[in-house]
Amino acid sequence: MSFDFVFEVTASDPHSAARCGRFHTPHGVIPTPVFAPVGTQATVKTLTPHELEALGADLILANTYHLYLRPGAEIIARLGGLHRFMGWEHPILTDSGGFQVFSLAHMRRLDDDGVTFRSHIDGSEQRLTPERVIEIEEQLGADIIMCLDECADPLDRHVLVQALRRTHLWAERCRAAQQRGDQALFGILQGGIFPDLRRESARFLTALDFPGYAIGGLAVGETKEQMYATLEVTTPELPADRPRYLMGVGTPEDILESVARGVDIFDCALPTRVARNGGLLTQGGRLNIRNAQYADDPLPIEADCTCYACQHFSRAYLRHLFQAGEILGLRLATLHNLHFMLRFMEQVRAAIAAGTFTQFKAEFLAGYQISDQDVRFARYAARRAERSEQRPPRRAQP
Repeated sequence: MSFDFVFEVTASDPHSAARCGRFHTPHGVIPTPVFAPVGTQATVKTLTPHELEALGADLILANTYHLYLRPGAEIIARLGGLHRFMGWEHPILTDSGGFQVFSLAHMRRLDDDGVTFRSHIDGSEQRLTPERVIEIEEQLGADIIMCLDECADPLDRHVLVQALRRTHLWAERCRAAQQRGDQALFGILQGGIFPDLRRESARFLTALDFPGYAIGGLAVGETKEQMYATLEVTTPELPADRPRYLMGVGTPEDILESVARGVDIFDCALPTRVARNGGLLTQGGRLNIRNAQYADDPLPIEADCTCYACQHFSRAYLRHLFQAGEILGLRLATLHNLHFMLRFMEQVRAAIAAGTFTQFKAEFLAGYQISDQDVRFARYAARRAERSEQRPPRRAQP
């Protein structure tokens, strides 16, 4: 079976590179810019597919690495593929598992043919090659799939040059290995924060004519300013008629800055992860419902929010659920955060269509306070970047 993966740009912002689009897939049309909730284990934690539909999710992400290890891609294939397995009839995106494997730095061996690593579940030795990754993703059956790539330190040029060579080699092999015509295989750009490496990656991958392009290796240690500057030089190198996917980025401020630079697709576990720890997203920033100040607060999480949690319960009740360790607290917080993110993306699309995105972005950021957690990470990343710049260059190997 083959499918024509058409991406059409329906509106463009006159003052930035922001754009609205529609990406046609076998399981439905994805309006962009879009945020994909993360369903690592073929489930968005605490929520049912019906609840995700009611929230208006157009795309979700499932994790190839985790599903390969458990329950196994062969089992999912025998049970009808990922859509049937998890009861989700709309578009799904699967990553290649590369990021998870390369996060296991002390548990892996890397070579040009692939990567050998030990399962974090049982310690068993596993081997992934570009061909094997494509085989797994074809068994899973998602609408959008990723090439195997090497995600390296975005500030270490010496390591990045080698990783870029390997990423490009693997992209060619993934392209050649693909058998199914009903899955959109995206190439993944690497190159860290270095403009020449990003341009080199864009030129190489666009020559392979993928139906879409992912921007990898960002939000993994560089500063926000470095990430934005990297996008500034990267997206103009990509075809205008193909969707651009920024992997693993999903804070409201990062989405706005990335949309302004021409990015179309986002995914991030942050909204669901912080929800399980009592972090609630609002127009003014992140609220920690565990704080004592909410113990007798009769207000909803956010006054004008139409989510189920805000329409029925008070902050005091939400805090009580978290203090008591009740599962309902996790569910309500997750419902609220995904409602917030999906409505936020609707507002972004509407602003682009109306030609007012730049104004919307400025007004939103003026009232939105980045959380202390994000500020601390930004400071850490800045110090790390400064140390990297002061580090003497590596000597070439004899």
